Amino acid sequence: MTLIIIVVCIAFVFDFFNGFHDAANSIATVVSTRVLSPVQAVIWAAFFNFVAVFGFGTAVAKTVGSGMVDISIVTTYVVLAALLGAIIWDIITWWLGLPTSSSHALVGAYAGAAVARAGTTSVIIASGWTKTLLFIVLAPLFGLILGFFIFLLVTWLSRKRSPMAVDRWFRHGQLVSAAAYSLGHGTNDAQKTMGIVAGLLFANHLIPTFEIPTWVIFCAYLSMGIGTMSGGWRIVRTMGMRITELKPIGGFAAELASSVSLFGASALGVPVSTTHTITGAIVGVGSLRRLSAVRWGVATRIIWAWVLTIPASGGIAMLCYYGLEALGYAK
Repeated sequence: MTLIIIVVCIAFVFDFFNGFHDAANSIATVVSTRVLSPVQAVIWAAFFNFVAVFGFGTAVAKTVGSGMVDISIVTTYVVLAALLGAIIWDIITWWLGLPTSSSHALVGAYAGAAVARAGTTSVIIASGWTKTLLFIVLAPLFGLILGFFIFLLVTWLSRKRSPMAVDRWFRHGQLVSAAAYSLGHGTNDAQKTMGIVAGLLFANHLIPTFEIPTWVIFCAYLSMGIGTMSGGWRIVRTMGMRITELKPIGGFAAELASSVSLFGASALGVPVSTTHTITGAIVGVGSLRRLSAVRWGVATRIIWAWVLTIPASGGIAMLCYYGLEALGYAK
């Protein structure tokens, strides 16, 4: 029982790192446009990350917890190895300043640990992975298209206003769009850890059916909110300043596009990457100005990190499981 408590605590540590790592997604545009200071922005984002706990369901949590890996193969050590793999990959990419997906790191590590224990890939549930892998492409694409057209629409609607008036209006608008994005971020991302913890509790017969306990929901959102308040400034610079230059009107369009995509995916129970979505939206906004406004070298580097996340975190988790096995813990 002590080990289970420790692993549950590590799961919420991962949620902290998720918020810490992905804080940049929630605040980069609002900081880079100087609508809010960094401290004000993380408090704003953390608050709405946590508010998402009220009334947004657990469809994504159920997909991650029982729809991607055969639950019968899950043990406490499988979950421990998965969490270690995801946390290590998040720390590596944070250090490099790469806005990779904590969500994909977690599901990749979960799969890698399960395969390490089973010794076969047959424990992977193909139907659960189809949607996830498909949305690696669709999430940034939706973000890009929505960002492009929302930016086009608000630019057209503002065409008769002075630049100063437009800037002032969208500074206020960004407060709303940043809040909506943080709600969407909390809704989708916090649920991944809920699914992993519920899987652990179910595998150890601590809950009768695969449902998400209320205390797990609150702890996941609280951990993510605290992590967001800690910030991830290396990635903020990449997201908010290096991909393209943003003004408040562009930041508003990117955040609104991302929040629409995230709420849609959460309603479908698809564990998407908030990082992919906001990056696609920022590129969409930048490309409307002109294609050269997007720093494609930075965008290409980010895409390579996306491609590597699932196999890299899965590989690290496998090594962690084998390490636990060699020490005589994982049986």
